[in-house]
Amino acid sequence: HPYAFAMCRVHPLLTYFSISHNQHGGRVCTWCGCVCFHVQCTFLNVFTLWLSSLPIVFHNNIWLNCHFLCLILGTSDAYVKLKLEGKQFYKSKVVYKTLNPRWNESFSYPLRDIEHAVDVYNKKRTADDFMGSSTIILNNLELYKTYEMELQLDDPKRKEDDMGVILVDVCLMFRDATIKRSPVRVFLMEAVFVDRNPLKNQMWTGVLGITLVEGQDLPQHGHGDIYVRFRLGDQKHKSKNICIQAHPQWREQFDFNQFEDNQEPLQVEVYSKRGRKAEESWGMFEIDLLRLQLNERQLYTHVLDPGKGKLVLLVTLRPCWGVSISNIEAATLEKPDERDAILEKFSLKNSHKCVGEVGFLQVKVVKANDLAATDLNGKINAFCVVDLGNSKLQTHTIYKTPNPEWNKAFTFPIKDIHDVIEFTLLDENGDKAPNFLGKVAIPLLTVQNGQQICLFLKKEDLVNASKGTLTLGLEVIYNKVRAGIKSFQPKETQLMEENQKFSKKVLAQNICRVRKISTAVLYTLQYIKSCFQWESTQRSLIAFLIFLVTVWQWELFMLPLFLLLLIGWHYFQLTAGKASSNQDLVSDEDSEPSEFGKRGLMDKIHMVQEVVLTVQNLLEDIANIGERIKNIFNWSIPFLSCLVCLVLFVTTSLLYFIPLRYIVLIWGVNKFTKKLRNPYSIDHNEILDFLKRVPSDVQKVRQPWSNYSSVQFHVVAVLPE
Repeated sequence: HPYAFAMCRVHPLLTYFSISHNQHGGRVCTWCGCVCFHVQCTFLNVFTLWLSSLPIVFHNNIWLNCHFLCLILGTSDAYVKLKLEGKQFYKSKVVYKTLNPRWNESFSYPLRDIEHAVDVYNKKRTADDFMGSSTIILNNLELYKTYEMELQLDDPKRKEDDMGVILVDVCLMFRDATIKRSPVRVFLMEAVFVDRNPLKNQMWTGVLGITLVEGQDLPQHGHGDIYVRFRLGDQKHKSKNICIQAHPQWREQFDFNQFEDNQEPLQVEVYSKRGRKAEESWGMFEIDLLRLQLNERQLYTHVLDPGKGKLVLLVTLRPCWGVSISNIEAATLEKPDERDAILEKFSLKNSHKCVGEVGFLQVKVVKANDLAATDLNGKINAFCVVDLGNSKLQTHTIYKTPNPEWNKAFTFPIKDIHDVIEFTLLDENGDKAPNFLGKVAIPLLTVQNGQQICLFLKKEDLVNASKGTLTLGLEVIYNKVRAGIKSFQPKETQLMEENQKFSKKVLAQNICRVRKISTAVLYTLQYIKSCFQWESTQRSLIAFLIFLVTVWQWELFMLPLFLLLLIGWHYFQLTAGKASSNQDLVSDEDSEPSEFGKRGLMDKIHMVQEVVLTVQNLLEDIANIGERIKNIFNWSIPFLSCLVCLVLFVTTSLLYFIPLRYIVLIWGVNKFTKKLRNPYSIDHNEILDFLKRVPSDVQKVRQPWSNYSSVQFHVVAVLPE
């Protein structure tokens, strides 16, 4: 009997009872729906021993009530959690204390694979218990037809033949802008989709360029943001967020690598997000890339869901060259003819041709040594993944050795000379995600051609050292004119990654970086202020003369000339060995992680509180300044607004009749001589002092400034002396 079988799994002592029992039909519990059992006296003794602590009296041939049976057997708190490609996209409510849960909920999601796994779990406080798995094969389903499926659950690690069933309704349909998502109903247990996408190694033959132009006739009700997501295979891009409006303008460029064996369409979906509410889809459509012609720009204007407007974008498919994987002996630059052709292609005399192609990169992944084992058996199945921007290639796997030798050569086209090439070593782990072994990052501008280098591996943060070394050979050929032009153009948008998690260590590090920059700025301002204070007579006198000559002879070309002289001065400081461009970075990286690791729990909590308070106060100051400027223009305080109008009128008149050069001279002479005229004067900033008199929005709520102009005074009574 299934209920007796479930009871047998809960406690081994009930095995005798579960095998030898007699059931008399007609009695069903109204509390949980289970059938009540009639217990034979032969097995009553074993059952009574386990229940000796319960206040229950047993007799021969007695009916055991199902209320107590459910307390003994245990129940399941079942829920459904669906994952696609490792990311959760649906979670149902929890059905408590039952072995027959029913949800009657509908959900849908775009599917790319024709086969998906369904796993069943039992909710617990500490961890979820695995309760079986099954598979849904979608290639046998017909479109727009609902199938009622009874999926038999199975668990290879358990001996039970019957793990239960899960009932689903599946409807497969093609979805465009006018068709809603298909419902999938789950009735029993809970299901989780398992990501089965292995790490792919492919060479792309083209680049798909997407230009997101604008939206048309979008709904304007409510506040929130709208954005667009693009997906082509495993590549994902997300546009910037724009406030909800009728005609949003994005004007963004995205590039996708087009693989020869990939026949999937480009998926485009528009989302809206209002505050903390969940994302709402305004429509999704697909673009068939097989119909695109090379080097031809096509304009698409797609209608979204009814009442959601249109989306306008441009799509261009461009051919790609320079991508290859080969052995080191057959590398591209090892062949004299191909090397000469590439050098000619990126020579200075051909700078006007193919401006978008900046250069050519060849990478030789030779070997790795002394890798750290991630499993107890000590065996390492290592492979190397090479990333350059949004492009990725990988070596084959060398099994069961900590010293793999690949001897592979990869070539990439360089889109931006400022990119950083990354080498990630991973340990293949069967069907599971590979284990991380180490990582190395090299900027392209630091590559020395023709040299074989051996680098120590680092951890994922690229700061702390990891065990092992990686032997590489790199060669970069690029056109300096094209690279310079590309430096002033938008940087390539990175592929969308998983949501970042909050890290108190990263937050504290960023606060320290901002504090470091602000300290340098304050030190410079303090140095200038010391010239006004005449702390050093010689320095203040020289600064005063430089100020007079500069203002009197000032021309606009002097500003870039001053910056040029400043950069040149720092260059001569570096060449003379008096300064280092990396000294601050090295000291910060060496001291901060060790200091953070030595702190106790309470110190870390106080550090987080201090960082949060610093950010809170900084945001408050910025908001106050912005709101006070706004309140000046909207006449929240008529007296202050009139005062500003008077000052602006006087300033306009002075600038109209008196040249700016003379006004700056008068201001500078007053600033330099103020300390001499009044040694005990207090320094202050007139503009900031005035802004502090203007109330912010928070102060306007707490203090009724808007009623001050209409205050009426009433004489209540006059009392005699």
